[in-house]
Amino acid sequence: MFFGIIVRMYREQGGKHNMPHIHAEYSGEEVVVALDGTVLEGEKNFPRNKLKMLEVWMDIHHEDLEANWKLLSNGEQFFRIDPLK
Repeated sequence: MFFGIIVRMYREQGGKHNMPHIHAEYSGEEVVVALDGTVLEGEKNFPRNKLKMLEVWMDIHHEDLEANWKLLSNGEQFFRIDPLK
C-alpha cells in the first residue's frame, strides 16, 4: 500500500486475464494492470494521478512483480514489495 493505493496479486490458474497482472484499489475503485503496463480493466474510474503513481511503482519493481507472479503460479509464498515513497 502506498499513497492510499492497495496493490494485490492473486494466484490465478486459468484466470480470466491469462497474463501476469496486478489488482489495485483506491477509494473503492479498482484497476487491473498487466505487468507490461497494459490496463486490462477499470481505467475509466480509477483516478488518473493514482494510475500514474501505480505505473511508476510497477516500472521500478518490475522484476519483483515478475518474480512474485512466478512464485504464486507455482503455489509458493510471495514476498512483499516496498511501497512508493
